[in-house]
Amino acid sequence: MIGKKNFIIGFILMGFLALPFSFAPVAAADWPVFQQNLNHTGFIAQPADFTPSIWNFNAGAAINSSAAILDETIFFGSSNGNIYAVNLENESKVWTYKTGGIIDSAPSIVNSTLYIGSMDDYLYSLNPSTGGLLWNYKTGGSIESSTTVDSGMVYFGSDDENIYAINTTNGTLSWNYKTGRAVKSSPAVYNGTLYVGSDDGNVYALNSTTGSLIWDYTTGDMVVSSPAVYNGTVYIGSNDGDIYALNSTTGSKIWEYYMGSQVESSPTIDGNYYNLYVGSDNGQFSCLDTRTGEHKWSIQTGAAIKSTAAISGNRTVFGCDNGNVYILNKYSSDIEWAFDPGYYLFNAPFSSSPVAYGNMTYIGGNDGYLYALNIDKQNSATPIFLYYEAAIAILVIIGLIALRRIRNNRK
Repeated sequence: MIGKKNFIIGFILMGFLALPFSFAPVAAADWPVFQQNLNHTGFIAQPADFTPSIWNFNAGAAINSSAAILDETIFFGSSNGNIYAVNLENESKVWTYKTGGIIDSAPSIVNSTLYIGSMDDYLYSLNPSTGGLLWNYKTGGSIESSTTVDSGMVYFGSDDENIYAINTTNGTLSWNYKTGRAVKSSPAVYNGTLYVGSDDGNVYALNSTTGSLIWDYTTGDMVVSSPAVYNGTVYIGSNDGDIYALNSTTGSKIWEYYMGSQVESSPTIDGNYYNLYVGSDNGQFSCLDTRTGEHKWSIQTGAAIKSTAAISGNRTVFGCDNGNVYILNKYSSDIEWAFDPGYYLFNAPFSSSPVAYGNMTYIGGNDGYLYALNIDKQNSATPIFLYYEAAIAILVIIGLIALRRIRNNRK
């Protein structure tokens, strides 16, 4: 018979043997919704064996689609109609899938399946490892809304004024709900309720299983912004210039804050500090108190901010139409780094939203490049536009020398 003392020793030894397995790196988390979660933080932790590197990937056309990350691969769409899968360590292209229209929609990835919409009116379901088509579903209008996956359904809006719920297994329609105008806002699903904005100026709360209306709230203009949900509250911007905090159960207004110009950017929530980060078309980027709407701080960029901020550690990161990516201290609003790949002369807007992978940030620009930035080291690969500017500078110098010689010969 095994004695009590030996049994305890054996139990302790088994615990030590299990430790390596308990602390082994786990598989990368799914990316079920725009900006990874209902708070829109756009952050996922790097695995221990990941070796970050800085690079610029040329998609050849504007990138307005925000990205999703899974298993050290980043997925995004482009205005050339392509869906890309790119290796995060070496920027090698894993696969490309061609659709028939521009892609502004951001993908979601759940249970080894990728979902993304295209302006060719189709929702696509792809194998993220190979890019192979699993199924597609045709709507009555282009899809600019990003996709959200929850409980076996993929949800999205369409320019045909409908919100759709599609079965993730076979691509069949579960339900659709008709709004008054196009739906570009990306849905959020929380506790069986779907929240989404519409160009008809309303924020809708629908039963995610049946599509029946629970409540709606009317703002003063189109709602392109996507809702963030935190602590029983729905946060969303409107083109009337306001940020709204609504009770998730009743739709009643808790507070609103006027940003001075239309808000197409979506709120990002840092629940640990009750902070809400959001930008507006007048170039203002602000931090508000999630509980009261009280203004904590703002910076002025001078150009529209349509990008939704990501959070990485003590920083918040967002793109701007002036061609800069801003990395701010999220407590003080101090600008730690402004990444400008166009060097003023070749600036192109950053309207997509950044995603953070540990200390790396990835964001696509209207110049057709996806940029991998190390925000800890404030480091990036050399953008191609620096060489363009150097070539222009050399030509200008040559031209000035030639002009001087011509003038000297005339004397």
